[in-house]
Amino acid sequence: MTSPADRPTSALASPQAALTAAAAGPATLDRIEQVSLSSIVLPLATPVSDAKVLTGRQKPMTEVVFLVTEVRTREGHEGIGFSYSKRAGGPGQYAHAREIAPVLIGEDPNDIAKLWTKLTWAGASVGRSGLATQAIASIDVALWDLKAKRAGLPLAKLIGAQRDSVRTYNTSGGFLHTPIEQVKENAARSLEAGIGAIKLKVGQPDWREDLRRVESVREFLDPDVPLMVDANQQWDRATAQRMGRVFEEFGLVWIEEPLDAYDVEGHAQLARSLDTPIATGEMLSSVAEHLQLIEAGAADVVQPDAPRIGGITQFLKLATIAESRQLWLAPHFAMEIHLHLAATYGLEPWVEHFDWLDPLFEERLETRDGRMWLSDRPGLGFTLSEQARAWTVARETFG
Repeated sequence: MTSPADRPTSALASPQAALTAAAAGPATLDRIEQVSLSSIVLPLATPVSDAKVLTGRQKPMTEVVFLVTEVRTREGHEGIGFSYSKRAGGPGQYAHAREIAPVLIGEDPNDIAKLWTKLTWAGASVGRSGLATQAIASIDVALWDLKAKRAGLPLAKLIGAQRDSVRTYNTSGGFLHTPIEQVKENAARSLEAGIGAIKLKVGQPDWREDLRRVESVREFLDPDVPLMVDANQQWDRATAQRMGRVFEEFGLVWIEEPLDAYDVEGHAQLARSLDTPIATGEMLSSVAEHLQLIEAGAADVVQPDAPRIGGITQFLKLATIAESRQLWLAPHFAMEIHLHLAATYGLEPWVEHFDWLDPLFEERLETRDGRMWLSDRPGLGFTLSEQARAWTVARETFG
């Protein structure tokens, strides 16, 4: 069966003919003609350590592996999306995407929700969270990028922006492998670059070291500069309660991941007992897992990661729920995606600034006055660099 767009113009010459044609076929506007998948390994200039390394649970991070999806349609429209993995999982994401991507060929790229469901069913035996949703996320982001580019709009404007800029904070300068004097230099450089707040890693085996680092940076910064800390899940409940009380004097914006990511009850107890807001959620890989936290009152600040929970389609579902509960939003990592999504959130959000991904793209995001600003570039507003192409370790095209 042909669509109305496929029929001769003369067949649509009258209103009656148009109605008849519309009733006879689907309102298909375009078709996906080609899907390309790439695995790109981004080396980090310096091995990165947080509390998970100092407690012996992980090795220092030396690279980030990206699953990049490029979609092209019959009408010549294109979109690009990505998901990522740290330390492990990159080859698995790529392998799963290779298995499910062929079901997109011939589909209308406008039907993003339908295609998310189709991709989920294509890999149903591995579930609807974890690696499976992370593989789908790369494709989902590419479809949204394509849709916004076709409309000639930045993604945030396509969805419906609440603001043209979002408060931003820097994380990459405050990791635990960095000497404290360098952390302070990094913080000063970030603020000079227009970033508005600083986040420090904590959670070391010796809590006194955490306290010394936080005190040192708090004294170094202007009192009005917002400061956050992130324990990366390395405290038990008793330690988190004690450290939360110790840190109350610093007026922190939030304490992030004080407990295991799946300890819903423990996070809820902390949220009830501490004045400092509790932030968590970056490690979760489905909307359902986030919903457990929200329903238990376990997070004052929700931190979804679109590449981890299945892409933009799932992120928007979660954001609607979080906003209805009047929760703060601070998406994790991937600022190239999350700036657009945070700009659509009803309450004033935060976006995490990382410069790690800069070598992958030709374009840069603007920071000034403590905020990250939307550009007027259509879609996500990014194109892959030649360096990213050079770091590609696997690539396959369907269609």
